[in-house]
Amino acid sequence: MQRRIVSLWFPRMASDRILRSRPIHAPFAVTSHEKNTERLYCLNKEAMQLGLTSGMGLSDAKALYPDLLTREADPHADERFLKLLARWAERYCPWVGLDGQNGLLLDMTGSTHFFESEDGLLTDIHERLQSSRLHVRSGLASTVGAAWALSHFSKGVAPSGQLKATLSPLPVAALRLDEATCAVLLRLGLRTIGDLLATPRATLGRRFGLPLMRRIDQAFGDQAEQVNAVAPDVSYAARLNLPEPIGLYDDVMAALERLLVRICEKLKTQEMGTRVLLMTCQRVDQASVQVELRLARPMREVASILPLFERSVRDVDAGFGIDQIRLEALAVESLPLKQLETGCTQPKKTDALSDLITRLGSRIGLERIKRFEPADSHIPERSFIISPAAYCDAQGEWKEQNLRPVRLFSPEPIEGSDKSPPDTFRWRRMRFSIAQATGPERICPEWWLDDPNWRSGMRDYWRVETRQGRRLWMFFTPQRPAWFVQGEFA
Repeated sequence: MQRRIVSLWFPRMASDRILRSRPIHAPFAVTSHEKNTERLYCLNKEAMQLGLTSGMGLSDAKALYPDLLTREADPHADERFLKLLARWAERYCPWVGLDGQNGLLLDMTGSTHFFESEDGLLTDIHERLQSSRLHVRSGLASTVGAAWALSHFSKGVAPSGQLKATLSPLPVAALRLDEATCAVLLRLGLRTIGDLLATPRATLGRRFGLPLMRRIDQAFGDQAEQVNAVAPDVSYAARLNLPEPIGLYDDVMAALERLLVRICEKLKTQEMGTRVLLMTCQRVDQASVQVELRLARPMREVASILPLFERSVRDVDAGFGIDQIRLEALAVESLPLKQLETGCTQPKKTDALSDLITRLGSRIGLERIKRFEPADSHIPERSFIISPAAYCDAQGEWKEQNLRPVRLFSPEPIEGSDKSPPDTFRWRRMRFSIAQATGPERICPEWWLDDPNWRSGMRDYWRVETRQGRRLWMFFTPQRPAWFVQGEFA
């Protein structure tokens, strides 16, 4: 089956997008900030007829035509509009890809027979786009490079088997070469693709290298080039328009449950789970109220998610009534299906803990609920990290090691200079006498880290039980003889 590619180029897409909603019959230009100055980015037909060109400074254009209407460019809006055009182009074939910032590529292989002819296909595309106030140039050929060359430097259809005759009269820029390469070719007298084909291939390869040869081969089908289809944007959102305004708590929860069922079914089909849900209630006075629910783990069970909305929904100000409710899953993660264990009816402990964190987080915020995580360090202060419990998995295991105190604080000096713990000492304005001491446990500093708290060198730690009932964690520094208290056991 002969491959057929359609290239659509929208040279005035930025201006056409803006003027579709507000059509005018006057010179208009879209501007962009480049090299510390405002320049013309895209012009409509009337502005081009005045002699203005893209890249011209805005001040120069205003000096020539003070009545020129302008508007600042919005690349994100242009990108969204181009994706909408790609979805529209799927009416002709299922495989549509983007071509730069203002073009589309349609792989029409096996689909051209639905139209009377290939010329009729292009005519139909032009008529539909022109009715939507969009200017387009098109080309159809058996390769991506040839179709692009026709849409940008010519028009029409390149018949199968006649690529050489169709492309030869076109300029060398039709091969999608950079400006520097085109300038060198023009200085050498190679102005058209036919001139390149008449030049020995070895000569071109030695002078211009692989990029030029690759573009020639792609244009004539000697090197494959695929059309990368636009990945569909999956939206996990649902909306419910109400025939009569509602405001009661039970009515809002009933509507929310219907929306949750639709979203959770889609999440289950895609094997995804959500961590953030946003409910937007549109009131009859055109005001909107939003309720955001953050989850400690990816979820897609309606029965588990719906009760978590109860407290927030009770606080919603319905005003004179709510006539539309929209629910959207903002943050989704992969949540593969799992085999259920035989006879297992109780939820896992990890899931129950995550649900508890979610309920608490809905009141005080998920970021305020912390979790201790083990860290790979033998230094007491560095043996753990504190992370938000909702955004980290408790996968690390606390290694079995010497007993550590429940409370850990900065070292506090006490009196004493011998290597053995002093029989009596004063700490925090209190006098203690030692009943039992266990140790020492020598801990050396991590030489690769410059920690000011460990510049005194190694430490000998002791577990001390006092007659007054306090159980302390003390250490002695041999380099600079001194005693410190750093922790207290429960």
